[in-house]
Amino acid sequence: MTPQVQTLTGPVPAGQLGTTLIHEHLIVTDPELDRNFPHPEWDEERVAQQLRQQLRHLAELGVGTVVDLTVPGLGRDVHRVARMAAGIPVHIVVSTGYYTYTSLPPFYHLNGPDRLVRGPDPLLEMFVKDIREGVAGTQIRAGMIKVASAAQGITDDVALVFSAAAQAHRETGAPITTHSDPRTTGGLEQQQRLAEEGADLNRVVIGHSGDSADIHYLCALADAGSYVGFDRFGMAHMGQDSARLRMLLDLLERGYEDRILLSQDAAVFSRMTPPSWRAAHAPDWRMDHLHSTVLPQLRAAGMDRRLQDQLMVENPRRLLAGSSDE
Repeated sequence: MTPQVQTLTGPVPAGQLGTTLIHEHLIVTDPELDRNFPHPEWDEERVAQQLRQQLRHLAELGVGTVVDLTVPGLGRDVHRVARMAAGIPVHIVVSTGYYTYTSLPPFYHLNGPDRLVRGPDPLLEMFVKDIREGVAGTQIRAGMIKVASAAQGITDDVALVFSAAAQAHRETGAPITTHSDPRTTGGLEQQQRLAEEGADLNRVVIGHSGDSADIHYLCALADAGSYVGFDRFGMAHMGQDSARLRMLLDLLERGYEDRILLSQDAAVFSRMTPPSWRAAHAPDWRMDHLHSTVLPQLRAAGMDRRLQDQLMVENPRRLLAGSSDE
């Protein structure tokens, strides 16, 4: 059977994904904060227009698929995204998981196996239901699992998320992607924990690795089987693109082209870093930055079409579909 990938509008044959942005966000919010302390820059209709405009622009640039890694903890709302993106000719892969690199809400301390309110693990239950049945009462099934850890390492609560993610991955086959802290080589701890939990590291992306200046760290991640995420292009407050490009070219020179994924971790709207702040501090942090600036620089450095397709088409396809050529 032809491998299928779940998207906002249903399953898509993996071979039809095309050029894929593997680590992006559409709308990042904080629902409780939004209700009680609305952000002055949020205007739903304006954001909807911007979302449609940006996705149409990506389609014109040849992008076929955007993976939206906005999960609970970042204000995931698939109803809103489905409404805003209706009719846009770009596949959108939605994600499950939980975004925290410190602690979980009190609910998770009181509900679950061996908790005050005994029952199944609510994290695992949500992850599996999102993947197999649909997110939040919809028929939109998640195609990716997102987890996070940062400089604090894998805290007790983060370990619960990683454990549930690995089990959901084993049960459903959905790939895992991470938010990592490259400054503390945190991807190695993430790999170790996921491997201990039975995850297939060939179906894992260690996100944000491209911000590291340690080539041996990047090689170690790739040698263990994971994809290395160069996914913050344009994010000037977290590093310079020139440094990311140097590390990327070094890794390519060492033969790791089948372990690299490119993206920008951008958003149409993010409450955490709102539009006015981005305009002032990271004006290139957009979902078209790879195509407008980074890929031309790579081509000038010698990247041919075959290699570009490897990085932007084939590697994301293998990750998302879990095809037999892994």
